[in-house]
Amino acid sequence: MAGAEIESLIQLLARLPGLGPRSARRAALHLLDKRETVMIPLAQALSLAAETIKSCPICGNLDTVEPCAICQDQSRDATVLCIVADVASLWAMERAQGFRGRYHVLGGLLSALDGIGPADLGIERLAARVENAAIGEVILATPATVDGQTTAHYIADRLGGLAVSVSGLAHGVPVGGELDYLDDGTINAALKARRGI
Repeated sequence: MAGAEIESLIQLLARLPGLGPRSARRAALHLLDKRETVMIPLAQALSLAAETIKSCPICGNLDTVEPCAICQDQSRDATVLCIVADVASLWAMERAQGFRGRYHVLGGLLSALDGIGPADLGIERLAARVENAAIGEVILATPATVDGQTTAHYIADRLGGLAVSVSGLAHGVPVGGELDYLDDGTINAALKARRGI
């Protein structure tokens, strides 16, 4: 049996997404085996991140400056706002390098089962931002899940009375995807979103 300190490390690692008890044990052993090159630098990086990284008061992104670098970037189109569920989605959009507007991170999705309602996501704050910041277009980039689509429809309805164009991301066949490997929902979404060539 491992000591209390090692068990505590394993239990903490097991809380990370994608790590179960077995993977956490392997990760703990690797960290302990590579103390000087991995564990100590990781502990220092975690400590520094905990002290310096904050949530942007405007969009909800994570950064060491307030407002975040994206909100400060004057070259971005301030009239186009992309709504995402979480910071991971924002980072994915940035990785694709196809969007040059601003963001709004909801911090989750509407979910009756989990008791998450519009107030929990700050949808009124979002509506006020859209109205006060002269936003011309809102892009709803929520996931193609039941909760994601429910959230998108709720936001679209809430923004319906404002002078703003609301659009959503297209869903369908991914670039390089073969039809044989796609699920039925993706194929049907691609058919509905078809366009001229």
